Amino acid sequence: MKISATALKNHEELFPNHTSSLAVSDPELVEIFDNFAFDEVLAYGNLDTHTRLMVILAAMIACQALAEYRVMLGGAFNVDVTPVEVKEIVYQALPYVGMAKVFDFIHATNEILESRGVKLPLESQSVTTPETRFEKGFAFQKSLIGAERIDQMYADAPANQLHILKYLSANCFGDWVMRGGVDVKTRELLTISMLMSLGGCEPQLKGHIQTNVNVGNDKQTMLSVVTQLLPYIGYPRSLNAIRCINEVLPE
Repeated sequence: MKISATALKNHEELFPNHTSSLAVSDPELVEIFDNFAFDEVLAYGNLDTHTRLMVILAAMIACQALAEYRVMLGGAFNVDVTPVEVKEIVYQALPYVGMAKVFDFIHATNEILESRGVKLPLESQSVTTPETRFEKGFAFQKSLIGAERIDQMYADAPANQLHILKYLSANCFGDWVMRGGVDVKTRELLTISMLMSLGGCEPQLKGHIQTNVNVGNDKQTMLSVVTQLLPYIGYPRSLNAIRCINEVLPE
């Protein structure tokens, strides 16, 4: 088996003049993977290269694949994913993946940015203050998910659990999701990329599949995300994600 011309071209776009050490020690593995991930899989769907690299980076964080994240981050910069976008992917992971799992990715991202001459910190993308984060986050949450649904969630919440809903509105949405630097449609694709890659988050994944529809991402786009992530997150989580998509958006 040889690596196809298409796979070589697509790989070269991300990693110009790079020869993997695995190509020496595990040539058969590299040939199979590259033909699949950089040819066969790329032939499916409607994601542009820029968006594809962003969702892959989001998945790498959720999978805790730090070494692969470093590799793919270099590829992302080669297709003009910006430092601000990369930082926002990492920040977007905080409410969904948690600081304990994101911590090493923050430091890796900073290290790679600084090695490329990027001065840190970057310009703030926050659009709320401590005084406005709940009010603005609550309104933004309603605009994405639906006011009636959010009001019902609050109405149904037991008194001893209401604080969690308030955290969702103020912290998840007010502090993180409504930040600038990445448009809302892309942010929702990042979110489902993280949720499907984490595994065990199917109820939340279904909720964000519907939110993706609400912000203008159709079923084809979400299936394209799953397809592009499949080589990196494996079949079980990919098939689980497709099942969730079909349950929310039946054929």
